[in-house]
Amino acid sequence: MPRLFGTDGIRGVANVDLKPTLAYALGRATAKRLVGPAGALVVGQDTRRSGDMFVAAITAGATSLGSDVHQIGVVPTPALAFLASQGDFAAGIMVSASHNPADDNGLKVLDKDGLKLDDAIEDELEQLIWRAEELIAVPNAELGRAVAAHDLLDRYREHRMGLARTIPAGGLRVVLDCANGSGCAVGPGVLEATGASVDVIHAEPDGVNINVHSGATDPASLAQEVMHRRADVGFALDGDADRLIAVDAAGRVVDGDQVLGILALDRLERNALPGGGLVVSVLSNGGLQAAVEAAGGHVVRTPVGDKYILEGMQVSGSGLGGEKSGHVIVREHTTSGDGIVTALEVLRVMCRAERPLADLAARIEMLPQQQRAIKARHKDQWEGDRVLQEAIAEAARRLGGAGRVLVRPSGTEPALRVMVEGPDEALVTELADTLATLAGERLN
Repeated sequence: MPRLFGTDGIRGVANVDLKPTLAYALGRATAKRLVGPAGALVVGQDTRRSGDMFVAAITAGATSLGSDVHQIGVVPTPALAFLASQGDFAAGIMVSASHNPADDNGLKVLDKDGLKLDDAIEDELEQLIWRAEELIAVPNAELGRAVAAHDLLDRYREHRMGLARTIPAGGLRVVLDCANGSGCAVGPGVLEATGASVDVIHAEPDGVNINVHSGATDPASLAQEVMHRRADVGFALDGDADRLIAVDAAGRVVDGDQVLGILALDRLERNALPGGGLVVSVLSNGGLQAAVEAAGGHVVRTPVGDKYILEGMQVSGSGLGGEKSGHVIVREHTTSGDGIVTALEVLRVMCRAERPLADLAARIEMLPQQQRAIKARHKDQWEGDRVLQEAIAEAARRLGGAGRVLVRPSGTEPALRVMVEGPDEALVTELADTLATLAGERLN
């Protein structure tokens, strides 16, 4: 039986692969392992229509074992992490599939410190999920309560607005793309607290339009709006606002690697990057590593997933880490990816340097890199396929020492991911297409 938990919780097509019965079982398992009778669990959701259904199921499961469930409603994932860490709760569950399509949903469990769980604890929860009906329910007088707690979001909002007020962004014009997701709830107000003029797009969620032609995974409309409105910078959140992709005044996309480079170089110049270390995943561009090392810093690489980034930061003592996808962790402010905080930090550097985003991004010269996601029913069998392995080895040989080939099964969907990087853009594209086609043929 495949493992329920991937790199970012439990995900699937809502009401098909991911059913409310599983959310109910997770509620019971979380109450048993992390919360306990008379303890409290905090639950949030993004804007997907299926969110209410899953929150209700989690609540039923946890209250049946005596745990109270505080329902915040629509919140960014980093807001739930922030609230879970405030001392009032034993755990948190976020109902979100982040950047995935609206038909998907996901269940992310956080501990009392607002951190994603260790693999060992996830394994314990998984065992309890399969035994959910065996867990002893409490009598009526000891049942937990469902508590409407929408006002808790104000704690997160005020904290982030406090950061925003320290940034003198008056005179800058910003376009914010909320991806019709949970960033709509707080993003515009926080950015306006910097003094910048903020135009907001894709901020009318209807339960089915989350991430549709918008947000961090599709910033094309943001780029058009930035140019049309003659803005200085554009910021695109994803569905649960834990990612950020930026766009410069000319409509050019500045991805997570370049954002990390901008923040890292600024900190290195101010001697404000602890140990000079930047933590990134194996997918981050070699150009980012070269820029950081040229500035006197060093790069630590981890497996893909922001929880592994945070672990790498904790071990190395680094204050900054993140992924090409736009998950950025600034440890002085947060222990999770937070697109709103990342936007604030980019604005802070722009104001401090008095330079446009394009100039700051140009300091990080990216190597040509191509990524492919191939739907694969047998994604975990790629290492055992001799033909595919020979093709991967041949691709690496053709790239030579200046390039990389990385193949891995997705932790969030039934797909194999292929990344090819090197100095020759045409060769990189050719090899990525060849490997993607072959993987689709061999693994389906």
